[in-house]
Amino acid sequence: MRRLFLPLILLAAPLFLAAQSVSKEGIKLAQSLSLIESAYVDTINSENIAGAAIRAMLKELDPHSSYVPAAEVAESREGLEGNFEGIGVTFMMLNDTIMIDQVIQGCPAEKSGILPGDRFTHVDGKAISGVKMKLSDVPKLIRGPKGTTVNITVFRPSINETIEFKLTRDKIPIHSVDAAFYVAPGIGYIKVSSFSVTTAEEFSQALNTLSKSGKLQSLIIDLQSNGGGVMNAAIQLASNFLPRGREVVSMRGVHLPTQVSKSEGYKQYDIPVAVLVNEYTASASEIVSGALQDWDRATIIGRRTFGKGLVQRIFPMNDGSEVRLTIARYYTPSGRNIQKPYKGGVDNYYKDIENRYKHGEMVNPDSVQFPDSLKYSTLLKHRTIYGGGGIFPDIFVPLDTAFNTPLYRKLVAKGIITKSCRLYTDKNREKLIKQFADFEAFNVGFNDEDKIRKSIEDEAKKEKIEFSKKDIEEIANTILVQAKAIIAQSVYGPEYYYHVISPLNDELQKAIQFMTNK
Repeated sequence: MRRLFLPLILLAAPLFLAAQSVSKEGIKLAQSLSLIESAYVDTINSENIAGAAIRAMLKELDPHSSYVPAAEVAESREGLEGNFEGIGVTFMMLNDTIMIDQVIQGCPAEKSGILPGDRFTHVDGKAISGVKMKLSDVPKLIRGPKGTTVNITVFRPSINETIEFKLTRDKIPIHSVDAAFYVAPGIGYIKVSSFSVTTAEEFSQALNTLSKSGKLQSLIIDLQSNGGGVMNAAIQLASNFLPRGREVVSMRGVHLPTQVSKSEGYKQYDIPVAVLVNEYTASASEIVSGALQDWDRATIIGRRTFGKGLVQRIFPMNDGSEVRLTIARYYTPSGRNIQKPYKGGVDNYYKDIENRYKHGEMVNPDSVQFPDSLKYSTLLKHRTIYGGGGIFPDIFVPLDTAFNTPLYRKLVAKGIITKSCRLYTDKNREKLIKQFADFEAFNVGFNDEDKIRKSIEDEAKKEKIEFSKKDIEEIANTILVQAKAIIAQSVYGPEYYYHVISPLNDELQKAIQFMTNK
């Protein structure tokens, strides 16, 4: 982590020194805060007022400049660091009870004997279940510095007993490569969910494992819904497929000299590559997609990406808070600006995805018209590609209509599919483990779909969601495959979610077809 953030802090210092010559507007802001503190009718919280003022200023600039209070800084960095310190469990709220969903292998909870399905009752003597505690407050009690201890009390339904554990906290890895396996003969698949400081190493290990089998003929990299993260990780990932010294991305800003980042010359995998993207693929994911498309190194499959190409630098404040200020824009090697327009304001900016639905872009690529000014060429084969914000795919895949029905959206919004699956798994975990020795046996032999479907329908009725038999039939296959994937994830491990869900991933199926015929 020190390697990532220290350069940002050092680069920030000259700007703060320059800011000692305060403008008239800066003096006005300081006077306003002093006036409120000294003359306002009620006692005020100066920290909250100052934070609100900073946020309001940043909102006038762009959608991604942000202010992080001191209390939230450590938590906000966890995803970038690739780890946190705690006991190594994931959990969910189930009927006002905190239920452990997964136990991370090799972490303190697993070593001590805590099991999926256990219910948290107390942490260091404090009751946390049945007391209407917010789920977001639980990590604050469980996490802590490596080497410190925490006393956990759980209720284990399978033996109807309460058990106490004393755990010593440790570093808990956050994996950004969620799955790596063969989706078809000779076709490898790697799912990358985010970009952290550990992503490049995780990706290289996954790629090496697939390659060592001697069967790897082509590769699909899944960046769907990957919101980005650390830029260096994107450059390192792209370096597996680009010769040393090729431009991956450039940064340009009024106060920042143009900076060009180039491929680092890793072991080259000279195989066909496809990259899966969608409307939630953003930032570092767009750097990878744009670079591999510009150099004719990969075929981009899916829908136009989000269009987040603004570079933030962290400026630490004297109270431990941070301002993350946009200082530059990302450009692909062909010169395309990744950032989509945001002149209509922040609110309109975040309605862009909704507008794409309304304008038909999610189902028909011809709904987007490109002026000549947005046409670019790839750097080797001189194919036409497009700018204007985001990365436009080489092969368009329309959104599956089953994911966009009113009933499906309501089920997802209320968390009903996930809740029904957790309830089923909680009641049947031991039975599943006894019945199916491993995931392969489960994948072939699981046949409890009718029970799960009834549970989903019952939960929907409890939530007063109205639907007809036709409505549920329209999405039945979709929700049942999802349900099976969620159960597989909970019982056998996170990677197996992607094994089960792959038939519903139209982008993946299109990529398999493309690679098979290549």
